[in-house]
Amino acid sequence: MATRVLRWAAATGVTAVLIALTVTVAVQAGQIDQLRDDLAGAQRTAQDTANGTDQRLDSLDGRLAAVEDDNQQAFDPPAVAAAVLPSVFQVIADDFSGSAFAVTMSGDSTSAGTGRTNVLTAFHVVEAVWTAGDRSVQLERDGKRYTAVITDVDQSRDIALLKVDTGFAGLPAAADPPGAGESVLVVGAPLGLTQTITTGVVSAVRDRTDGPGSVIQFDAPVNPGNSGGPVINTRKEVVGIANAKARDAEGIGLAVPIQTACETFHVC
Repeated sequence: MATRVLRWAAATGVTAVLIALTVTVAVQAGQIDQLRDDLAGAQRTAQDTANGTDQRLDSLDGRLAAVEDDNQQAFDPPAVAAAVLPSVFQVIADDFSGSAFAVTMSGDSTSAGTGRTNVLTAFHVVEAVWTAGDRSVQLERDGKRYTAVITDVDQSRDIALLKVDTGFAGLPAAADPPGAGESVLVVGAPLGLTQTITTGVVSAVRDRTDGPGSVIQFDAPVNPGNSGGPVINTRKEVVGIANAKARDAEGIGLAVPIQTACETFHVC
């Protein structure tokens, strides 16, 4: 009888220990689950914070990009003129006078004072010389003259390519045509008045009715002698080559898109 009591007591003790261990394991398991939940929550919070930071940074980057774009689009005629004028010339072709400008070849590192420079103008400016079989014209800038050679022309598009054996800083060509309402600056030598600048906006880009391609219409004043000069956008890029104005009308100037000359002569 005593032996049975001892065995029962021992069994009861083991059972109590097992129950205690089970409770402890259950409590610890619950604590581990809670810790896992807390860790997952902390990770979600950290990720949400990181996402929010990324969104704020993206928003900030977007605002900075917008500000930079606005700065580029802001029209500052004196700054544009200062950058452009060193690359613009008066062309003297026998008894005819017009304008021309140096253009930058893509990837060209030619510096002023050395090398050879590509110069663009309107064909009708040098037409008399070309038709006579001659190829030499004079470029004038800052009271100095340089001899240039007519190397290629496209009469139907009214453009001509000249080369001069002096290195001049060239103007970059815009990659795309301008949009209606875009501010532009026209530089040239109307009536022989060198370094003349006028400003306006693009009215439209239209298909030509008298030949192939398109034409840029703008309202900046142009006069005889402006032909061949550059039409410049706010980023100091050439968008067109001035070549005409409407007769018996005001505020209708026309230009050949610079892309036409680039594709025809492969110079920009």
